[in-house]
Amino acid sequence: MGDAAGPLAQAPGYDPDLAKNRAAARAIMEKAGYGPDKRLAVTVSTRNIPAYRDPAAILISQLREIYIDAELDPVDTTQWYPKITRKDFTVGLNVTESGVDDPDQQFYENYVCGSDRNYTGYCNPEVDKLVDRQSMEADPEKRKQLVWEIEKKLVEDVARPVIFYPRGATCRQPEVKGLTIMVNSIYNGWRFEDVWLDR
Repeated sequence: MGDAAGPLAQAPGYDPDLAKNRAAARAIMEKAGYGPDKRLAVTVSTRNIPAYRDPAAILISQLREIYIDAELDPVDTTQWYPKITRKDFTVGLNVTESGVDDPDQQFYENYVCGSDRNYTGYCNPEVDKLVDRQSMEADPEKRKQLVWEIEKKLVEDVARPVIFYPRGATCRQPEVKGLTIMVNSIYNGWRFEDVWLDR
């Protein structure tokens, strides 16, 4: 959905100057009464599998830079989704899987008012209207601008801070021929009827 080189560069925390971002975050913490000698202790809960624990470790490392000492609370998968649905966490790190690389999938699932996977409970009717507008926009450039506007608003509202955007790829041997891969997803969509090996 975004990167620091795009329009989000002006949003809080997206300035490419990391030292400047950290100084601003420390200033916020200092205004709240915290500092190097008075640190905030929090628990970061997450699902106990590598795809969740690894980003949680990144988050914990980043929080230490701004006077926040976080302890990891790895939660068994059978308990994780009930826990976040109940909003039984101080800080909860969850991944937002995307079967299709399209803003609709992320916005409607994670940010609109009343969505089942909107675990933070974020609700902004103005953003919901923008989400609907971008979904109906046929012009790709106009839609892209609306998506940037939505993402900037989500950042400003601290709706569900993004720790990082992963990259995924599909690999195959060069002798595999006739395989058509989806252009907007790394998952499924593979049709093997026309696949053959050139050996």
